[in-house]
Amino acid sequence: MSGQPLVSIIVPSYNQGHFIRRTLESIFAQDYRPLEVLVIDGASTDNTVAILKEFSDRPELQWVSERDRGVVDAVNKGFARATGTIGAIQSSDDFYLPGAIATAVSALCADPTLAFVFGDIKSVDASGKELNRTAFTPYSLQAVLTKEIWIPQPSTFFRMDLAKALGGWRESVPYSADTDLWLRMALKHPARKIDALMAERSIHEAQRDTQGKKIARDYRLSIDTLPGLSEAPRAIRRAARASQALMELRYDHNVGELTRAGRYWRAALAWPPLFRRESAYQFVPFGPLARALASRLARTLGLR
Repeated sequence: MSGQPLVSIIVPSYNQGHFIRRTLESIFAQDYRPLEVLVIDGASTDNTVAILKEFSDRPELQWVSERDRGVVDAVNKGFARATGTIGAIQSSDDFYLPGAIATAVSALCADPTLAFVFGDIKSVDASGKELNRTAFTPYSLQAVLTKEIWIPQPSTFFRMDLAKALGGWRESVPYSADTDLWLRMALKHPARKIDALMAERSIHEAQRDTQGKKIARDYRLSIDTLPGLSEAPRAIRRAARASQALMELRYDHNVGELTRAGRYWRAALAWPPLFRRESAYQFVPFGPLARALASRLARTLGLR
C-alpha cells in the first residue's frame, strides 16, 4: 500500500497477559500497512513482557516496560513516540476485527475535515464469548452528549496531529480521559460513524468501566473544564449539562430512588426532549402507585 498514511496504534498495558497476545494478533492480522504499534507497559508483574518478546520479529512493534503513573501517563507516552498521521488507542484487552484499520483510513482520507471516525462493536467476556453487539445510530455531538450513542475507544481512529495539538489525554480526568479527548475534538471538528463492525470490547472485572462512581466524577469535571464549551451553540451547552446527570445515572448506581429521580429531573430540565425519551416513572421516586399515576398524566398531556 505505497503512499498510504502511517497508522500509529497506542496500546497501554499493565498486567494484561491474559489478553495482550490476542490484542496484538488482531492488529498484525489487519490487511493494512504501514503500521507502528506502540505498547506502553507499566512494568507488569505477570507474563506480559514475555509475550511481547514473542513478537520480536514484528518490525511494526515498539514496546517499553517501565513504571508509570497509570493509563493516562502510558497513553501520553505513546503520543510522544507516535509518528503516524492517523492514530488509535487500543486497550490491551480489546481487539480489532478484520479490515477495521483499512476501513477507518479510507473514511478519514475521503474527508480531510473529520477529526475522528468510529464503528460498531461487539462485547465479549474474558473467554471471548460474545455478549452483545452495539450498532450505533449516526453521529452527532448532541447525540453523544445526550447519551443516545457513545464513542467506543476500541473502534475509534483519529487525526494524530489534532490529538497531539490538544495535549493528548488529560491527567485531571483519568477515568474519562478517552471521552474527554473525543469531546475536545468534536467541539471544533466534525466526526463520523462508520457502518461497519470494527472491534471487540472485553467486559471483565479488572477494567476501568467497573469504577462507575469515578467515571461519573471525572466526566463531570471534564464537562466543567471543557475548552470551548462556553462558546458552543446553546443546544450543545444544554446537552452538555444534561450529560453530567445522565452519566451519573449510567455509572453511579449506589443511590436511593430520590437521588436517581432528581438526576433525571436535572438532565431533563437541561435537555427537555428527555421528558419524551425516558419513561415517566423515571422521574417519580415514590413507588409503583405514583409511577402509574405519572404515566397516566404523561399520556394525558401527550408526552408519551
